[in-house]
Amino acid sequence: MRAGTSLMVHASLRKLGPVEGGAEAVLDALLGALGADGTLLMLLSADADDALPFETLTSPAYREMGVLAEVFRRRAGTQVNDHAVARFGASGPGASALLHPAPLHNYYGSNSVLERFVQADGQVVRLGADIDTVTLTHWAEYRADLPHKRRARRRYVRADTGEQWIDSLDDTDGIAVWSGGDYFPRILLDFLAQGQARVGTVGGCTAELFGAREFTDFATEWMEQHLTDTPPTQREFPDDQP
Repeated sequence: MRAGTSLMVHASLRKLGPVEGGAEAVLDALLGALGADGTLLMLLSADADDALPFETLTSPAYREMGVLAEVFRRRAGTQVNDHAVARFGASGPGASALLHPAPLHNYYGSNSVLERFVQADGQVVRLGADIDTVTLTHWAEYRADLPHKRRARRRYVRADTGEQWIDSLDDTDGIAVWSGGDYFPRILLDFLAQGQARVGTVGGCTAELFGAREFTDFATEWMEQHLTDTPPTQREFPDDQP
């Protein structure tokens, strides 16, 4: 990892294995590697529904993001942006610049945290995360030059303003059809096969470290070459979870 850089983390503590000090020690190590000028970034999203409406500062991180995301959210010094779906946490001198503003619609597209992260020449580290877990792939979906992209409209409930509908590209089932099904894992595997990532063992897991810009450029080109231009339909999720 480059000291002073912005670093996005995707991690599975279960696959990483036992760590003295647990999740806090993992975060200490990452922040220590980045140094005083570095910024740590994680996607948090939220567990929010009608019974537990979304609240920016107190809603737990979405369970699928893993334990480390929730520990990071609660950690002193972590800032968060205000978005029920694309809520990120960041710690370090570049946190505010990465997190704000957070567009309500098309939240992984232009002027998003992901675009600013790439512009900052950030790095991504994967510590045993599932093979379909590279959030930057969503920014590539917005960048890809495809004539038809599936969109979705989702309903959320906020603690402060109540019902809220959010429109974006479909980041649940994908923006277009691919004969292989879920294209997220294939993009990462093909990217790794190009040798553009540093791969090694951390604890009990295989870890990968790569540049945000390099991955996004690769993913964008991959989609333009492999995804069909079959016109998809907009989907609506009246009672969706983030």
